This record gives sequence, structure tokens and C-alpha cells, in this order.
Amino acid sequence: MTMLTCQRSRFMLPDGLHYLNCAFMAPLAHAVRTAGIDGIDRRATPHLISPPDFFEESDQVRCLFSRLVNISDPNRVAIIPSVSYGLATVARNAPVEQGGNIVIVEEQFPSNVYTWRRLCAERGLELKVVQAPERTSGNRAIAWSARLLAAIDRRTAVVALPQVHWTDGTLFDLEGVGDRARECNALLVVDGTQSVGVLPFDVERLRPDALVCAAYKWLLGPYSTGLAYFGPVFDHGTPIEENWITRRGSEAFADLVRYRDEYQPAAIRYDVGERSNFTLLPMLVAALELVLEWTVPAIQNYCRTLTTDLTRTLRERGYWIEDDRWRGGHLFGIRVRDSVDIARLAERLRTRQVTVSLRGDAIRVAPHLYNDAADTEALLDALD
Repeated sequence: MTMLTCQRSRFMLPDGLHYLNCAFMAPLAHAVRTAGIDGIDRRATPHLISPPDFFEESDQVRCLFSRLVNISDPNRVAIIPSVSYGLATVARNAPVEQGGNIVIVEEQFPSNVYTWRRLCAERGLELKVVQAPERTSGNRAIAWSARLLAAIDRRTAVVALPQVHWTDGTLFDLEGVGDRARECNALLVVDGTQSVGVLPFDVERLRPDALVCAAYKWLLGPYSTGLAYFGPVFDHGTPIEENWITRRGSEAFADLVRYRDEYQPAAIRYDVGERSNFTLLPMLVAALELVLEWTVPAIQNYCRTLTTDLTRTLRERGYWIEDDRWRGGHLFGIRVRDSVDIARLAERLRTRQVTVSLRGDAIRVAPHLYNDAADTEALLDALD
């Protein structure tokens, strides 16, 4: 495995800022920013844009993402604007029956809750929310996954969960959950926003029915971009929009008035309208190329190594952090002692230019390759 050093010089970050908040939004790498500026300049001269340009960058994005998460057919990748868009597509096409249930875990990101609430209300389904074990219990992550497995039954239509919990990085047993879901003929729908690009994910091995990712966090891309894998169960589904570009033969602009009902293959039917964004797609290409250059295992190893001493010291000082074995190395939540004044702590963090997030009752820390020991020391100083 490649051993990486700090890559701060390749990102748009000011001196003195300790940005430990990639789970909120990744800073733009210089290469990604340059690709966006070049895209704006190209859009300023539309006479230089030709019909193939509407397809080639989209296909490049699909191929790069397929390499990242091991998808054998790039046509199974849809270009979407957000996680909520991808999940709405799943909800529209999921085979559900009245009296069934949908299983999620406690305190998931709202986009992966509201979608299922609505579907349950509209189709007469039960929403089963699997509660987290107490933090005082041993092997909390294992116990949570066990509860999740127990909640899946023959009436379950969809199991929707992240690879890691967005507030504290808790890892879920996707392999075990996937096996149980398939045993019960339920769909496995994974929100990979807080893991794909920094934690290995293998579609061929884990076999989700859908994987949905926002691109502006760990994929290092621009806002309003996302990617989704849709498995064979969705091959004949109905998209949210009826786009011209997702129809067969759309490459022939002169023939667009000869309307066709057939879609482009596999997941391309689910692409968002105006997916061929001449500013955002080049940025996403540049971002995916960076992640592939560094490799996901090497990024994960860098983040975990950077924070090992930090998390050990914080535990010694009375803070709660999920066991290192059962969380992502790139994201963890710090639960503070009851005596800590959160408002004063937030002010200390701002004064020291330490940027983290408050999510639920956790201080969420999310480093990347642009961080080094000076950033973790500044965080520790603010928490001391």
C-alpha cells in the first residue's frame, strides 16, 4: 500500500486554519478548482461545444466511479444532483407491499429518513428504527449491527443505512446485513456519502441494490453533484424525470424530433436533467482522478494514523469515542463530559481556527490528506 504524506499544498486552504471537517464539505483541490474555471471559460464560448461533449465527460465520470467502487458495468452508474434525488429514485421503484416494513438506524442523515417516512405513509408500511446501544456497553458497534440484523424479517422491503454513521463514524456490518436482506428478499440501499472515497467499498463483494453518494465530501467534488449505482432490480424502473439525453439514440441531435420510448442502458435512465454540466462535470472528473491517484486504502490509513494518538489521549481525559476497531479512521465523534460548556468550547474552537462540526451530541472530527499533526494538536489544545 502507498504511504502518503500530507497533501495540504494541493488544496485551497489558508494558512493557520485547522480544517478537520471533510464530513461537512471538502475544500477544493487546486486541480478541481482549475477544472471548474476552465469549464466556465468553455461555457462562455458555446460555439466550441459539440454534441459529443454532452456524453464523453459523463461516460468518463461513470468509468472513474466504477473503478473506485468496483462496478463491472459503468452504465450502472447514474449522475445525480444529491442523495435525496437518488433515494427518491429508489423509493419510486422499490417493490413494496402494504403491511411491509423499512429498516433504518437511529439518527441517520435526514435525507435517508424523510424519504422512507414518506414512502411508509403513502404505501402503508412500518418504519423500523433500530436504536443504538448505550455507549457504556462493550462492543457497541457489534451490538448495533446485531440489533439491525434482528430487525430484518420476511416483511422487510428495504434496508437503508450508511456504511459509517455520519455523527461518530460507527461501522455497520454491510456484508452481514446484505446477506440477511437477500435472505428476506429485501433491498439493501447504502448511503455512501460519508465513506466512499475514503473507506474501501466493493460493489461486487457487498452487492447492494443501490449505492448513493454525494460527491462534495470524501469524493472531493463540487456541490450539487452525486453518483449512484443501481443494480439489476432497477433496470426497468421509472425515472423521476423524462430527459431527452437518457433516451436511446439521443447522441443524434438531428433525430431528437423522432421520439423514442426506449431508455439508454441500465442506470443511465436515472440521470438528472442537464447532467452534462460543463463546469461541474470536469471538476468531478478531476476530483475522482485525485482520489484514484492517492488510492482509498492509503487515504484511510493516513487518516487513521494521524488520529491514533489524538483519540487515545482524549479517552484518557474522559471523552467518549467509538472503539477504533469499529469506526472509520476518517471520522469520529467526541462525546464530552456533562461538565463541559458546549458554547464555551465552540468559542475556543473558533478562536483557535479549528473547524469541526457539532452533530447530535457529538463533536464530529473528519480529517483528510490536507491535515497534519499541527491540526490535531490545535484540536486537543481547544478541548483541554
